[in-house]
Amino acid sequence: MKTRRIVLFLLLAGTVLLFAGGQEEAPTQEYPPEMDAWLKEAELGPYEGTQDWAEIEAKAREEGEVIVYSSSSRIAIVAEAFEATYPGIKVTYYDLGSVQAVEKTIQEQEAGLYNADIITTGGSGQVIYELLENNRIVNFVPDTVGDQIPKELKEPLLARITEGYIFLYNTEVYGDTPPIKNIWELTTPKWKGKSVIKTPLESLSNLMGICTIVQHADEMAAAYKRLTGKEIELSPGVPDAGYEWLYRLLHNDLIILKSGSKVAAASGKKGQKAPPIAITNYTYIRYNASKDYVNREITPLDPVENIVTPIYTAIARQAAHPNAAKLMTAFLLGDPSIDKNTVIEKPYTEGRSLEILQGLAPYYEPGSTSPRDTVPLAEGGELWYQLKAWYVDPEFMWYESPKVLDFWVQEAAQ
Repeated sequence: MKTRRIVLFLLLAGTVLLFAGGQEEAPTQEYPPEMDAWLKEAELGPYEGTQDWAEIEAKAREEGEVIVYSSSSRIAIVAEAFEATYPGIKVTYYDLGSVQAVEKTIQEQEAGLYNADIITTGGSGQVIYELLENNRIVNFVPDTVGDQIPKELKEPLLARITEGYIFLYNTEVYGDTPPIKNIWELTTPKWKGKSVIKTPLESLSNLMGICTIVQHADEMAAAYKRLTGKEIELSPGVPDAGYEWLYRLLHNDLIILKSGSKVAAASGKKGQKAPPIAITNYTYIRYNASKDYVNREITPLDPVENIVTPIYTAIARQAAHPNAAKLMTAFLLGDPSIDKNTVIEKPYTEGRSLEILQGLAPYYEPGSTSPRDTVPLAEGGELWYQLKAWYVDPEFMWYESPKVLDFWVQEAAQ
């Protein structure tokens, strides 16, 4: 029990995403003296003022480097493209994963080391609760595209992309019509042993997806009644319909894997007789093109079709290269000239497409969207805005995800 609690605590530390909208103006923030002096010199936070991009670029070239802590391995592609665009500015990057990106930042700063310039990560409530609220990062929104980003995706922190969590099925076996219309069907005898997921014990995105479904207990109860015509009856010790769905799913021989790519393969590979439904990250639908899979989004699906999460980017406290960090932040969001009519052709990470997508290029794919409302969707992701979506709730994730994880551990073991 003690070991399990430790595991749950560590997972919780890297779990929460924050969508903040409609918040009241915060009071003037007080900063430690050394940070305040740095903010003033770097023209960040309360000293930001007008963003002079010619001056920012000139100072960035003088700094000569930008150091990035990232949760994504695709930062390597971003680094190469940035260096080609801005010769003389070196990109040093660390592919750390979401939890380690936060932990490394905290550990270093507590030791008085301010090594990073940019922190870009998702899946971590500590980005807000440990980094932002403890003055370990600073929000910076490039004014070149700031008016193209809705408030909830730039306050209190800038989201450089948003991603989804959905249900996929195999079109070779089931055709153009999805085999289920209600997620409660996955808990029925017909679908026993025929749904697959990556364990939330090793995947923050899967944890967020499961927790968000559990959170919407009232909607889940209503969906159950629409499917069966009956009010839901809860199993002993199960508190509500959200947990009941998870309980029944786990007890219906849910296939639990340790790899998201294997989950996508389980549902999407050709030549199967009875492939399972995948509960997984939307971006894995890209394997249809790269691996010849035949996955497709399940829609219509009652009560939800997509769970949406942001991936944040911020400038680290007392960054040694603040102007290079500003330049990289703008680069991550793509060329300001992109609009809904811009033609962006494959391959996205080469040629003209790379020139205009810039740091967005390796993330420009189905199931991933720019926070800018002017950027068209990638080919194959046209359904994004049509899917019924729930958004990850930071408060629920922060306070309730340990209960969900505890429930998962207990029921998965039975």
